[in-house]
Amino acid sequence: MALPIRFEPAARDARAELRDRLDHAPLEHAEALLAASEVLQGLHERGVLDTLKGALSASDTLVNTVVEAAKTPEAIRTVRNLLLLSKVLGEIEPELLDVVVRAIPEGLAQISAKRSETPGLFSLLQKFRSQDSRRAMGAAGELLESVGRNLKPSALTEAGLRG
Repeated sequence: MALPIRFEPAARDARAELRDRLDHAPLEHAEALLAASEVLQGLHERGVLDTLKGALSASDTLVNTVVEAAKTPEAIRTVRNLLLLSKVLGEIEPELLDVVVRAIPEGLAQISAKRSETPGLFSLLQKFRSQDSRRAMGAAGELLESVGRNLKPSALTEAGLRG
């Protein structure tokens, strides 16, 4: 009958392996280590490392302060509103938003140029005759109609807009 072959794996010294890898690392990764040390030096010169060190030492106080500020109803509404606004911005075609964004400074410049003048009723009515004004009022009307269609009386009551 055959006898079993005894196999005993060589004992592995994890620390020695790590030390060996660490000894060879400067040679194998010299460029990366130099780049990392330059980044660290730049962070140190600008005080970023000191700021991080201070934040770490005051981490409990910092976390408690942030948590207390984030628990307020205003902060919760702010985060929810920012998420909703990001969704709205994602739905808008960039070309349309570009037109609106470019038109705003132009309109503000016209307003500031005529700031001292109070427009009369007749001049306002003449503005409504232009195609550009009617196009903008049409777009605003469509937007208002859509908002009105989606507003439910319960939403108005919750927002405190209806008595």
